[in-house]
Amino acid sequence: MSTLPTRWIRRPGRLAAEAVTLLVAAATAFPLYWMVLSAFKPAGEIQSTTPRPWTLSPSLDSFRRVFEQQDFGRYFLNSLIVAGTVVLASALIAFLAATAVTRFRFRFRTTILIMFLVAQMVPVEALAIPLFFLMRDLGQLNTLGSLVLPHLAFSLPFAIWMLRGFVRAVPEALEEQAQIDGVSRTRFLWQILFPLVFPGLVATSVFSFISTWNDFLFAKSFIISDTSQSTLPMALLVFFKPDENDWGGIMAGSTVMTVPVLVFFVLVQRRLVSGLGGAVKD
Repeated sequence: MSTLPTRWIRRPGRLAAEAVTLLVAAATAFPLYWMVLSAFKPAGEIQSTTPRPWTLSPSLDSFRRVFEQQDFGRYFLNSLIVAGTVVLASALIAFLAATAVTRFRFRFRTTILIMFLVAQMVPVEALAIPLFFLMRDLGQLNTLGSLVLPHLAFSLPFAIWMLRGFVRAVPEALEEQAQIDGVSRTRFLWQILFPLVFPGLVATSVFSFISTWNDFLFAKSFIISDTSQSTLPMALLVFFKPDENDWGGIMAGSTVMTVPVLVFFVLVQRRLVSGLGGAVKD
């Protein structure tokens, strides 16, 4: 009898929380739904003054225009190369750096960590022009390297800070026991420590992949004349026209760009959840 009143008291609060969660989820998913819907709408419905949240005559014309665009496959491949390189390189460097600042004591260690935080506070837009001149002096303009290097630099501070907590959560006694058993530091690093912090690597890789895949600022600033080095976001510019924008093509291209991100999320979903929740335990 004593449990019934408690259950009835808690139930309205739980229902309210679930209702708020559903509203937030719907508000978050609605732009994605409208993008996909607009990609399948015929041109007449897209330009209609009375838009409807459905279509009775879906069409693939917008997708056909996207895939028939010249060098679209090349742009897609360039995006995969840049994003994949940034994800792999940032994961490797961040893992080694996080291990160094966590396991070793050296001068300016705290200063370096503070510099990582300061780097996160600087807006990317404020560094676009200085980075342009830097890439020009390095001879990297109109190359994929001009896109890899800035994204690698911007993704590392966050990745190092996040992985630092995972490395710290691994007991030092584990490393001492491994040394007693004759395990070298290199072997411990890659065969024991790396698998334990792998969920954190996945979590940081997701953020690196998304920021690099959706980049437009650096692609527009550093790829000037050689369009063969352009990435997928630049392909959408074809559908922006002076007289009238091709919104069907824009939405179809955006939908195609979203698919790899969704696939990446599905592949790392379990590791991502454990990484964000702190899967490494003593």
